[in-house]
Order: sequence, then structure tokens, then C-alpha cells
Amino acid sequence: MPDRGGGPTGPRIRVGRPSRRARTLLMTLGVLAVLAMAFVMFAGFWTDWLWYRSVAYSSVFTTTLWTKIGLFLVFGLLMAIAIGVNIWLAHRLRPPLSAMSLEQQSLDRYRMSIAPFKKWVLLAVTALVGLIAGASASGQWRTWLMYVNGTSFGQKDPQFQLDVSFYAFDLPWYRFMLGFGFAATVLSLIAAALTHYLYGGLRITSPGARATGAATGHLSVLLGIFVSLKAVAYWLDRYGLAVKSSDFKATDNWTGLRYVDANAYLPAKTILFCIAAICAVLFFATLWRRTWQLPVIGFGLMVLSAILIGGLYPAIVQKFQVQPNEQAKEAPFIQKNINATRDAYGIDDAKVDDYDGQATTEDDTKLRAAANTAASYRVMDPNVVSPAFQQLQQRRNYYQFPRTLDVDRYKDKDGKEQDTIIGLRELNIQGLPKRNWINDHFTYTHGYGAIAARGTTTGTNPTGSPDFTESGLPSTGEFGKYEQRIYYGEKTEQYSIVGGPQKELDYEEDGEKTTSYEGDSGVSLSNSFNRAAYAVAFSEPQIMYSGAIGDGSRILYNRTPKERVEAVAPWLTIDGDAYPAVVDGRIKWIVDAYTTTNGYPYASRTTLGDTTADSLTTNQRAVVAQQNQVNYIRNSVKATVDAYDGKVKLYEWDTEDPVLKTWRKAFPGTVEPRGEIPQELMDHLRYPQDLFKVQRELLTRYHVEDPAQFYSGSDAWQVPDDPTNKEPGSVPPYYLSMKMPGQNEQEFSLTTTFTPRGRPNLGAFMAVNADAASKDYGTMRLLRVTSTVKGPGQVQSELNGNDDVAEFVRNLKGTDSDIEYGNLLTVPLEGGFLYIEPVYTRGGNQNYPLLRKVAASYGSKIVFENNLKDALNAVFGVEDDGATPPPDSDDPPPGETDDPPATGSAALKKAIADAQKAYSDGEKALQEQDWPAYGKAQEALQDALERAAAAQPKAGSEGDKADGAEKPAGDAKPEGDAKPEGDAKPDSSAEQASDQGS
Repeated sequence: MPDRGGGPTGPRIRVGRPSRRARTLLMTLGVLAVLAMAFVMFAGFWTDWLWYRSVAYSSVFTTTLWTKIGLFLVFGLLMAIAIGVNIWLAHRLRPPLSAMSLEQQSLDRYRMSIAPFKKWVLLAVTALVGLIAGASASGQWRTWLMYVNGTSFGQKDPQFQLDVSFYAFDLPWYRFMLGFGFAATVLSLIAAALTHYLYGGLRITSPGARATGAATGHLSVLLGIFVSLKAVAYWLDRYGLAVKSSDFKATDNWTGLRYVDANAYLPAKTILFCIAAICAVLFFATLWRRTWQLPVIGFGLMVLSAILIGGLYPAIVQKFQVQPNEQAKEAPFIQKNINATRDAYGIDDAKVDDYDGQATTEDDTKLRAAANTAASYRVMDPNVVSPAFQQLQQRRNYYQFPRTLDVDRYKDKDGKEQDTIIGLRELNIQGLPKRNWINDHFTYTHGYGAIAARGTTTGTNPTGSPDFTESGLPSTGEFGKYEQRIYYGEKTEQYSIVGGPQKELDYEEDGEKTTSYEGDSGVSLSNSFNRAAYAVAFSEPQIMYSGAIGDGSRILYNRTPKERVEAVAPWLTIDGDAYPAVVDGRIKWIVDAYTTTNGYPYASRTTLGDTTADSLTTNQRAVVAQQNQVNYIRNSVKATVDAYDGKVKLYEWDTEDPVLKTWRKAFPGTVEPRGEIPQELMDHLRYPQDLFKVQRELLTRYHVEDPAQFYSGSDAWQVPDDPTNKEPGSVPPYYLSMKMPGQNEQEFSLTTTFTPRGRPNLGAFMAVNADAASKDYGTMRLLRVTSTVKGPGQVQSELNGNDDVAEFVRNLKGTDSDIEYGNLLTVPLEGGFLYIEPVYTRGGNQNYPLLRKVAASYGSKIVFENNLKDALNAVFGVEDDGATPPPDSDDPPPGETDDPPATGSAALKKAIADAQKAYSDGEKALQEQDWPAYGKAQEALQDALERAAAAQPKAGSEGDKADGAEKPAGDAKPEGDAKPEGDAKPDSSAEQASDQGS
């Protein structure tokens, strides 16, 4: 009898239904919660759409969105149908009566429990699997767009004679389709087997047949589909050998077929394809035979063949055919790899010339004259002088310069082009006098002005500082009038709200003022819906109700040049270093962008994050595409971002690149033709550093085109470590205007050095024409050094051990200062190599680098002087610029003059007084660390001492007799009673000066 209450558990408590008001409130809260969740999810989508529309690239957003939606729906639906149909079919083919066994009786409970919900379970399972499959497929939108828009390379691979586009665009899509087919088949097989088991079509422990005929046929068909897909996989694997990476002693990251691939794996894959196709037919035949005997035998044969033919046989070929004579066997394949790699990375036209590395002339005057025109020696290192820009031109704590400045070319007042160091005074939100939401996002919104300095000279205020051509706040100088406000920059990562009631801090010639943004950039916040969307997207509720936002307010975000270009062109790989240029009255960020693929047959792969790393990427500049592995790269696009209104322009640069053509078909109208590049912008385009670093890393091995020499590695190079940097890392490439051997004019170039692998001496020098306006842009020249020449590390070591440098460093330690080495520039000169290195000091009262010395090395000689001119004179052993004409016949011999030096006591006293004054000036300059003044003082001291020596009476002269002092002839020492004031002997002064450095 049912329990009516009053039992041991006490009376039953009857719970009444909630009131109508409570139910209505709960339903309202539930609806609001659902709407809030929906709005949160919608806010991200809506703000993305608004942003793309604001930059006039809405077609990128819509094309990407519809492609993702289409792939999601198509492949999600296909997966759901595949799973759903097989579950339904397995249920339909269930036996009418279940066997009477304990196994089936236990399954009855499960069948009865899901019987009322069969349709819902089917829908839930298929929907879940479809959603997962659709989400996975939507991530393949790039693969799909490249497949449907693929453009021919016009070049065939050497093995299968298929166009490279098959490997770059078609094969990745086929592999995705194959993977999807495997996933759908396996999941269908699992779902069908579970359904057959649940409804008695499959039995594990019951007596009699383990499977009904219907279940056998159904599962055999699925297995036949699986094996058919495996046959397709074997066939595609044949082509995959052309883009397969493997370990090979000849080079790292080998890609393409080797001897064992062409003679063992390739025929093995063909044989396995045939076996798999036969095995699939046997599985399909069970629809009539109703037995798995033959299919199982066939499947076992396929597995055994895969082991023997696909694994054991290639190992035997490698062991007994290849290894005994590997170089000869692999030579044809090495040649294919060399050709493909050089073409894929754009280094096939690199010119390699032998270069002795030893001076072809002993005429020091000729060498000195040649040094004047060999290069524009950049003594201002953009990797070092940023703190000087910061100290001298920051002007406000809330401004900053990048840690690594940029090198560009600008014309001076005379119209002559010169290498220029440039940096923008960007906003530093951490330096605000008071941090709050209004200051962070409304008042301090932009940086102000470009600062530039000559790369080849120094300033005088203070001495050794950058020689500014554009300076001040607002900036004035050689750039003329331009829009100086910087709303978009490398350091501008926070959002700003501009153009509304709240004014922004700004500057004019007479000081601070307020302004309101007048550009058309950003997204309008005039309506409440947009404000609510951004309040949710940025998790900033004040955007919704702040009175600082009103009519005209616009929100600026995604403000770094890299972010903006990546967003409008997600199919491009962006260079790690954008650089600014003043173009047509505006500041433009110039961004180099690359098209890449990892499907170029036979071309060895490289990881961009590794090959673009150097001694500066640890903490000063970004690395391009950290984990992106590619084996084809082109600088196909030059992009610009306006620093004021954020407008993004993409210009076609490589007009022959098939990858760019493919993406332009996928996103029509996004990339403008190369002919649309303004000439003023063209003057500032340059060869990109990251591409150059990738190419130089490949050229350490692939400068060799002979397979035997390549295999032996006898001429392998390496990029040396940066000898001027304490942090480990490769030496960065340097922009420099210079002449290569055989050239008549200097070219703006990007240069680097190589050393032989495992050795410190110089192995090669490389330069590429970096001037985009030049007809020779991109021309690479390599000088292979054929004699023993000091490498950068050896030059730096010799410099560190130089006596003058050691004395200089000791003197610095006494003033609590440190030495800082600049870029070690290498310049080919008259058959040899000239090294130039600026040396800076910082510390004491001046916590930023100032140029104090210049080191130079040529051949076996190394010098350490006060400036570049003196260093060049000293290293070549001349006293002037090397342009002194020979003496006329009437001139006195060298070293003699028409007028004899002054003698007598008056001249001696004046010389001694001048020596005392020069010594005092030197001491004062040393304390103030004014090295040029110190050098002049030492020169004056030396001159005074020489005059003092010349002014002393010679032995036997009247002066000797008058003084009553007999001195040997030629003795130039002053008399014991002829002392400078203050008891400071000239000899002791000279000794102290010598001890204190040059």
C-alpha cells in the first residue's frame, strides 16, 4: 500500500506551485539573462564590423565571415548527416527479436530508457558532432580561398612535372578533405557499431553468430570507405614526398625527395595504393558474400605490405645502396633542392664574386682618398642613440621614442640625399602626471612630431650628441610643415575617445593648448547602441554613461601599424619593424608585408621566428611570425598607415608573385597596383630587414651551387654573433650608403657579414641594394673572401685590448661612466675591408650616450681616435684627407718651412705658458668629459712642448754662453731653471696627458 503519511519519517510536506507573479518574474529574469548573453556575444561581432567599416575594408570582414559561415554549415551538415544516417540505418537494420541471453537482457534496460527520447538523442548527437566539425572546418578558410582562387606559378616540380600551385594551393585542400573523410568515416563506424550492439545486431558474449547479415554489410561498407580513403591517402602521399621535410646531413630542414624516396618510397606508395584499392573492393563485396573472411585477409595483407614495402624495403635501400656512396646517389636530388630553395627565397640571382680581402695598393694617400667616397659612415647608431633622443627631445614625461630608431634617407637643404636617423615622439601613457580614466583615454591621446638627426655627423650641444635636422616641440627643421599629431604608432596600444566634448592636450609654437580631433578615423559613439557594444567589448561600463562622450565622439583602437595591417590583410605576414617617413605633409608608417607558403616542392623550410632573431630582438624589436614555418617568401606588399587618421593603404610590390595574385582574386580591391605608389613615398621605401635576415640565413649554405661541395659543407658559412652586444644573438644587418667593388656611386644598401662555420675570420660580405627607387633594387652581391681576413669578433677583441682603449676605459671608470660600442660597420675598400665603429660613453652627469671616439681597422692596423676624420687619417697613416697635392719645385722639402722656428728666452717663456694653459684646459675637459675639447688641448700641449724645445739655445750658441750652460748638441730638454709656473714641468704634463688617453 502506498504511504499516506504519518510514517516514521513524519507527515509529508506538500509543496505548492509558485504564484503567477513569481513565475512571471522568473521568466522575465530568464529572458533578460538570455538576451544579455546574446548581446555580449553579439557585441564582439558588431564592434568588429564597425571597425572594418571605419577603415574602408568591410569587404575583408564580409568575405572572411561568409567563407567561415559557408564552411561551418557545409562541413557541419555533412558530418551531421553522415553520423545521423548511419545511426538511423543501424537502427533500421536491427533484428526483429533479440537473442535471449544475459547480455541482451542487460541491454534491454538501456533500450527502454532511451526509447521515448530516440529522436532527441539522435538530434543531440548529430548536432554536437556537426558543430564541432563545422567549427574545425571554418578554421580552414585560408586553405579554401587559396584552393578556389589558385594562380599558376608557371613552374613545374622536377619529379612529377606538376605546377607548383598544385602543392601550394591544391594539395593542402585535398589533405583537409581527406582528413575530414577519415573523421566522418571513423565516427560513423563507431556510432553504427554502438547502435548495432545496443539493438542486437552485434553480439559479444551471446551464442551463435556475432553479427547479423545486415550489420555485417553495413559495417563492411564503412570499412570499405575507410580503406578507400587510405588508398587515396597513399596516392596523395606520393606527391607529398616533394614537400616532405626530413633530416639530412647535407642541410637542416631538408625538403623534397631523396634517393630513397624516389627509388623506394615512391614505388612503395604506388603498390600500397593498389593493395588498398583491392582491399576496399573486398570489403564492399561483403554486401553479397556476408562474410568478413576475405576482407580481413586483404586488410592484413595491406598492413603487412605497409610494414615490409613501406618501411623495411626503404630502410634496406638506404643502408645498402645509398650509404656506401651517398654523395653520388644524392647529388641529383641535392641539385634539385638547391635550385628550388634559391628560387623560393628569391636568392637565385645573388651574385657571388671572389674577393681577396687584402689591399691592392700600398699607397696610403690613395687609400685615404678612396675611403672618403667608399661609404657614408654612419657614426650615429640607431640601436644606441635612442636614449639621447629621449633625453634631449622628449620634452615631456608622457612622450617616448622607440628603443631602436630607424634609418631612412632625406635630402638636405642642398638637395643632397643623406642617411638619417628618425624616430617619432609617441605617447607614453605610463608617464602621465596623473593617471585616471579621463586622462588616459580623453586628454592625452596622441604623440607629437618626428625627430631626425644626420647619421654621419654629430652635434655640438652637447658635443657628441645627435646632429638634429628636425627637433623641438612642435618639431621644426628640414621637413618643413607637416601634420605632427601621432594618433597611431608603435607604442600606442590603449584606446582613445576623441572629437567629443572633452578636449585633448596639444601644442603650438607658443606652448600648450587644447584641440579636438578632426580626422574621420575611428568609430562613432554618438548613438547609445554603439556605446553599449563598446562598453561590453572593452569591459568599460563608463563608456555607456560618461558625460565626456557626446556628439562627435569617436573611439580609436587597433592603433599600432602592425595591428592595422594584419587586420585588413590577415593573409599577409607582417615584418617586425614598421618605420615612419614624412611624406607629402603627413607622417606615414611604412610596413613591409610578405606572402608565404610552406608548399613549394624541394625548397627547404625555415622557421621565421628563428631566422629573423638577432641581438636586438631580445628586448628592442619584434620578431616576425614566431612559429611560422615556410619555404617560400616574397615581399609582395608595401603598406602604409597614416599616423594621424590611421588610414591603411596596401600597394602591390611584387607584380609576379602568384601567391599575391591568388589573394587579390580572393579579396578584390584591397591591394592597389604598384603604379599607384606616389614618388615621394617611393623615395622612402627600402629593402626589408626580416626578409634579408631570412635570405642571409639560407645563403650560409645555399650560396654553394655544386652538389658535391654542398654535401661536404666545406664552404658553409654562419652569421656571426654581434660583437658589440653583451646579449647573445646574431649581428643585425645594417643600412648603409656605400659602394661595392666596381661601382661608381654609393647605393643605399643593407649589409651583413659571414664567417666560415666554426671559425672567427671573415668568410664573406653581403650587400643588397635597398633603394626602392633604384632600377637595381634587390640586387644581391656577395664577396667570398679568399684570404685570411679578421672577422668582426676578432676586430672587436683587438679593439678591446688596444692600449688607447684600455686607458680610455680606465679614465671613464674614475668618472663613473661606461663605454658603449656602436654598430661595427664593414666596408670593402681597395681590395681589403675597412671596419668603422663609433664608441659612446654614458654615465656620470649624463645618463645617455654621446659619441666620444671612433675606432677604425684596415688590414693589421687598428686605431682609436677622437672623430671619424682622425680615425681614417690614422688608420691609413696620413695627416690629412689624402688629397694633399705634391709639393712644387720651389717649395721646401717636406717637414721644412721658409721661416725658422722662433728661438730665444721670450719664445721659450711663451711656449711654457701655452703648455701650462693647454694642460689646465685638458684637466678641465677631462673632468667635464668633453672629449673633443680634451683632444684639442692635448694637441695644443704637444705643439707648445715642441715650440719650447725648439726655442732652447743650441750648444755653442750665444744663448748658451749667456746662460753659462754647456749642453750637448741636439739636446732639446729645457734648462733646470726654466720651469712653468706652478712647478708643473712640461715633461711631466706630457707624461700625464699620455697616461690619460688620447
